[in-house]
Amino acid sequence: MGKKKKHDLAARRRAFRIWQKLGYFPWRKAAKTRSKGSGGFYKGAFDSIPFMNEDGKRTFSHLLLRPGYMIRDYIGGKHDNYLAPLASLIIFYAFFALVSAIMQPIQQEKSEPAILKMSYDTDEELGSGIIRNTIDIVKRGYLFLFLDQYPDEVDTRAEAAVAALEGKLRSQGIPLFLGKFIFLWLAMALALRKYKIGMSAAAAGSAYILCQFSFFMLFALLLSLGENTTIGVGLMAILMTIDYYQWLGVSGGKAFRLTFKTGVFYLGLFILFLLLISAVIVLIAWIKA
Repeated sequence: MGKKKKHDLAARRRAFRIWQKLGYFPWRKAAKTRSKGSGGFYKGAFDSIPFMNEDGKRTFSHLLLRPGYMIRDYIGGKHDNYLAPLASLIIFYAFFALVSAIMQPIQQEKSEPAILKMSYDTDEELGSGIIRNTIDIVKRGYLFLFLDQYPDEVDTRAEAAVAALEGKLRSQGIPLFLGKFIFLWLAMALALRKYKIGMSAAAAGSAYILCQFSFFMLFALLLSLGENTTIGVGLMAILMTIDYYQWLGVSGGKAFRLTFKTGVFYLGLFILFLLLISAVIVLIAWIKA
């Protein structure tokens, strides 16, 4: 009996690895189509509802169990098997925003982001001035993107209008994915140039990877009873390493280095964006003065 159980377990593992790479069991016959007369009352009722139609359920399960292979399949031309990347991203993050809003009453007060706690410590006057000005500019750009979450920083009518717009968009989950998608898209396109990954393929890959992150953000939200809505950088690095490993067919070490490279590009693009936003704010204030 013991040998039989080991044999069955090994066979199941081999079958799962085959399914991971192919997305289906090659020895299994296709399911028969239902007759037109069955299910007349509800027939087609769930086809347009995400997560309940076949494409939605397939996208959900494959992103959890074979994310990199799924990205490879979609980019390779199997578009009809899955939800489109941008549609998936909007649906998953909208659902996350809905669950987060429901659990918001039991959420604790958010702590101040690390970027606002940045300080400078140097003995050289010139260096201190440069560091101080750089930090102040980065903080100003960051706060401008999150004025709805920091009402004490709103000083003008224009900033109040921006804060109201941000609050409206954030309630619908839009800022949760839009900024991340753009930065990750560009970072992946830069990091994967050697593998001839174009802008379109990088956009699809980044959208699906963010959908994958949203699953674990939802798990964190539910397990913490609404206190935690994010996942750590370490977990994101692990997930992206797995994605690159499956998608590109590279070694684990190479996949990790590509993940690190993508993270560096992402951080650099984000800081550059904050500096540009801050520079525009400073320029407008200088012109008005």
